[in-house]
Amino acid sequence: MSDQIPGSGQPQEDLEVSQVPPAARAPEPSVATTVLRQIVTGNALISLLAVLLALIVGAILIVAVDPVVQQTAGYFFSRPSDMLQAMWNAASGAYSSLFQGAIYNFGAADFASGIRPLTLTLTFATPLIVAGLGVALSFRVGLFNIGGQAQILTGAVCAGYVGFAFDLPPVIHLIAAIVAGVVGGALVGALVGVLKARTGAHEVIVTIMLNYIVLYLLRFLLRTPGALQAPGGNNPKTPPMKSTAIYPLLLGPNYTLHLGFIVSILATIVVWYLLNRSNLGFQFRAVGENPNAARVAGINVKNIYVWALAISAGLVGLAGVAQVLGTVTSGFGESIDAGVGFDAITVALLGRSRPWGVFAAGLLFGALKAGGFAMQANNSVPIDIILVVQSLIVLFIAAPPLVRAIFRLPQPPGSRKLRTPRPSSKKVVVTR
Repeated sequence: MSDQIPGSGQPQEDLEVSQVPPAARAPEPSVATTVLRQIVTGNALISLLAVLLALIVGAILIVAVDPVVQQTAGYFFSRPSDMLQAMWNAASGAYSSLFQGAIYNFGAADFASGIRPLTLTLTFATPLIVAGLGVALSFRVGLFNIGGQAQILTGAVCAGYVGFAFDLPPVIHLIAAIVAGVVGGALVGALVGVLKARTGAHEVIVTIMLNYIVLYLLRFLLRTPGALQAPGGNNPKTPPMKSTAIYPLLLGPNYTLHLGFIVSILATIVVWYLLNRSNLGFQFRAVGENPNAARVAGINVKNIYVWALAISAGLVGLAGVAQVLGTVTSGFGESIDAGVGFDAITVALLGRSRPWGVFAAGLLFGALKAGGFAMQANNSVPIDIILVVQSLIVLFIAAPPLVRAIFRLPQPPGSRKLRTPRPSSKKVVVTR
């Protein structure tokens, strides 16, 4: 209870603060200062710095396994410049090959040949983007969709079967194959949503088990004549896709970039609109923030789980469509997933579960995949280094305080350090 000035009904300490002249008060931060602080404490900068740290650690690993560096290390104290030069050559040469294999090849004869690596990056990024969008959407609802492999395989089987088993007009055939793949993946996700909503089954366990179920079911179908196995063949592989059901190439036969990349851009726009401008997206975000409060507000949380997992799995299934209709049109086998289902989790984490962040993260991982092959071919660097870099990105993203501590970044405005409470110096007058 604070002392009051007689005749004023206002505490004395409040009057003392109000009587402080404006010149003596702390100045308000400028707009530029506020914007700069939001940038340095935001999630986007943390993601960029996490990528930078992962590349630095990757460079250290490249230098450590380089044979020239190991050789010069034997006489480091007599000629240290040789080892330092070898270290620079190993790291810069590897990352130069990574860039030229993913963005632009400066050694190409002309511009058309030089941009071929960029088109390869966009091709690799296409399934990562759509699958990452699906995983990110489930994250926003508070669900962890780890069944990307099952959903990609189901989408690939449904789209591929329509692609090689039916004779339809060109445009209609392609649309039918895409819809079949999306619906196939969505049905797998809806099954998980129903089990979670009606029985309380955890979506992580169910999706992991479905990965094995769908994989071994696909193996059975690929080895069964009359099912998915190509007629007259012994290999576990489907017939080739018909030309009317293949994604058309965007830049001609000399490039691998196909219509699936445009579909991934449209999917990003749709997911952004769904989450930020639609009533269903508002319910998704409300359930993700606090399902109990959403339930009190009248939202049917169980139905939201089913819809969210169905849409999420449908987007992941679209990644399988991009695989069978865009890159392996000669027929596909059990390895069609190629790890995209698990890479999508990393893409969603790097993109902070935001649609355009996921899009940028998919481009980055597509570039790492495309450039990793060039780095291995030109510099004899194991492509496993790329997997290490991807894993380190996830590690640093999962530990924002570590990134802030390394780069001496300020804490975000909403976080406060714990302070030891000090005894109050105010006098408390107790009256009876």
